[in-house]
Amino acid sequence: MVKVAIFDYGAGNIFSLKSSLEKNEAQVDIITNLEKIKNYSGLFLPGVGNFDPAIKSLNTSKVVFQDLIKNQIPVLGICLGMEMFFEKSEEGKLGGLGILDGEVILLPNKFKIPHMGWNNLQIKKPSVLLDGVKEGSWVYFVHSYRIKPKNEEIIMADSDYGINVPAVIENQTLFGTQFHPEKSSKVGSIMIKNFLRVCKK
Repeated sequence: MVKVAIFDYGAGNIFSLKSSLEKNEAQVDIITNLEKIKNYSGLFLPGVGNFDPAIKSLNTSKVVFQDLIKNQIPVLGICLGMEMFFEKSEEGKLGGLGILDGEVILLPNKFKIPHMGWNNLQIKKPSVLLDGVKEGSWVYFVHSYRIKPKNEEIIMADSDYGINVPAVIENQTLFGTQFHPEKSSKVGSIMIKNFLRVCKK
């Protein structure tokens, strides 16, 4: 059984993610200190909360997080969790983790914000996370921002919301989804299984 951790920003509402992981036979702990990450095979940054408070909660562990990336421990950032990988966000004033080049920007105000509901995936290239996921599969979004990576090669899939919203990114052992796989039914479960398979390696 693979042992993984969910980092808790203090925003709550992460138990649906924990439950989804346990249904896929993972042993899951919720942690507030990344110093203990050596005991785990993978890390989840959940998709709840606001940018600045979440970054503040990670800042004390920022160096540890960067070491974790260097040591290639798999990380899956969901929604806000993925947005924190980048240099900055229009949601906050603090700098992001800066693991990936780029920024996070507000969805255009001509659209209903937050974007909440089911949208389908447009798969751009083969992807570890999307292995077994069919083109056009529906996933569940709740977000007001979208990522704008400088290197678009990391975008594995996007979703059409009047504009193309990057939906899945991969960069070595760093993975991100703008949607919530834990709320995306069977399709989301496939992705969680794929990530846990990476953690087992």
